[in-house]
Amino acid sequence: MSHTATVSAPDHTQAPPVVIARGLSKTYGTGDSRVHALDDVDIAFTRGAFTAIMGPSGSGKSTLMHCLAGLDTATSGTVHLGRTDITRLKDKELTRLRRDRIGFIFQSFNLLPMLTAEQNILLPAQIAKRPVDRERFARLIEVTGLGPRLDHLPSKLSGGQQQRVAVARALLGAPEVVYADEPTGNLDSRSGAEVLAFLRESARELGQTIVMVTHDPVAASYADRVVFLRDGRLADELHAPTAQTVTDRLLALES
Repeated sequence: MSHTATVSAPDHTQAPPVVIARGLSKTYGTGDSRVHALDDVDIAFTRGAFTAIMGPSGSGKSTLMHCLAGLDTATSGTVHLGRTDITRLKDKELTRLRRDRIGFIFQSFNLLPMLTAEQNILLPAQIAKRPVDRERFARLIEVTGLGPRLDHLPSKLSGGQQQRVAVARALLGAPEVVYADEPTGNLDSRSGAEVLAFLRESARELGQTIVMVTHDPVAASYADRVVFLRDGRLADELHAPTAQTVTDRLLALES
């Protein structure tokens, strides 16, 4: 990616938190082999904010996302999605919560190859037997520019188009939060920039809360806020980031 986002971010300081983690810890192994992937993390994500999570390799950023999303079980601490403490939910309740209240975007697009772009976007709503908001669907298609590609199979779409399908799928149900794990990792710079700009617009125009793990300072520059982890702990935070300020903070953490 060759450019940095320059649109000013809205002020989210007065917005209510959507996700709150308190005292979040995750430990792997026992005894001398014990590893503290997360160590007493307190963090919150407000409504309509686009947050990037960064840190050196092994800092705990993916573990943090997995615990926030209920994909992994915390050793201690709590995670609230709205008023729901997800750390107290049983497996079936977690599955329902992830289906109904959380959106996911992964590095691999995870599209079903036998379904068209439109069918892939609508699939989660059909599985959940949830009515589709056609106005929101039309808005997502307009913003993503997928209109001419809705009847195409994934094999007929570029990587950027496939990821835009995945993003539209994640956003269609208006989830309380969307977690994006290296969403541009498999894309060229132009396609990555398109996807990131769409995520930024979704936060600002649709009020969508987005939490993204990335190793790319340019990708992080599209966010409103960047939080940095080191050795499983929150180490720093940056608002209105640029690619250069993110790079500088990362270098400082790694030194």
